Amino acid sequence: MIGGGSWGTSVASLMSRNADVILWARSSETVTEINQSQRNSRYLADLALHPNLKATTDLGQAVKGADAVIMGVPSNSFREVLINVVGDLKPDAPVISLTKGLERGSRLRMTQICRELAPHHAAGVLTGPNLAREIMAGQAAASVLALDDPAASEWLQPLMNVGLFRVYTNPDTIGCELAGVFKNIIAIAVGMGDGFGAGDNTRAALITRGLAEMTRLGTALGGRAETFAGLAGMGDMIATCTSHYSRNRHVGMELAKGRRIDDIIETMHMVAEGVKSAPTIMELAKEHNLSMPITQDVYKVITGKSNARGVYRGLLRTSAGAESDPG
Repeated sequence: MIGGGSWGTSVASLMSRNADVILWARSSETVTEINQSQRNSRYLADLALHPNLKATTDLGQAVKGADAVIMGVPSNSFREVLINVVGDLKPDAPVISLTKGLERGSRLRMTQICRELAPHHAAGVLTGPNLAREIMAGQAAASVLALDDPAASEWLQPLMNVGLFRVYTNPDTIGCELAGVFKNIIAIAVGMGDGFGAGDNTRAALITRGLAEMTRLGTALGGRAETFAGLAGMGDMIATCTSHYSRNRHVGMELAKGRRIDDIIETMHMVAEGVKSAPTIMELAKEHNLSMPITQDVYKVITGKSNARGVYRGLLRTSAGAESDPG
């Protein structure tokens, strides 16, 4: 496991019940705490990790000889870290991403970066409505493993199924990754609404219309429509838009208070990928001539071109046509 954040640590701890797992983290304090106290207090408070989980600051030690490498690092550092990993990969080891973002500039999905840097290795993504603290507390959850090698999926899926955490497979890596990216942007919109005191009806409308935007763009980019109605799409959207653990929803709520996006991000020690992804998603939408009003309004707020109150009022005034119409 590459990355010692909340979700990377959680997946590593879960899989330690079924396999030998070593986690790499940049912070020596985090590594020491995991090895000595079975805790990662920075990201998972006082939740106990599996005693078999081991951690290291030595990237080569973590990767060398591993049957699979799981990347749990933010999109802005994914390429850099993977470059340092490639030379130590076992020949047949798949590389699986936990990252729900796109690379700024290239606009590549994480599996595309994997295929570029490690072309002889299977690439995949683990995604879904997976709030790390709930899963680590033993609550039931489900996820999706999308991998371009069915043989690798066959042996990885059982290792990832632990207790009440169930992992399904899906061959649609494009749709699964794009859903994980897009739902963060809609969660910012929902957070703004919640910050202004909107009710359940408003939240449901934003989630549903956001899902329509996600599906339009996702299918235009090669994803399957049914993926966006499943765990990676609708499931993750609901969790991220409604949970008080959601970083992106938190960003939206803070924007509703009138705070600047830079100030919000500075006070967070975990990444809100929706802030980074919105400009890239808007570029893709324009290229495909797609109407995505919710995404566009979130983009305006986080880039300082508008404010949360003005955008929120604009969303409420948007004229309605047929539900199947774009917009």
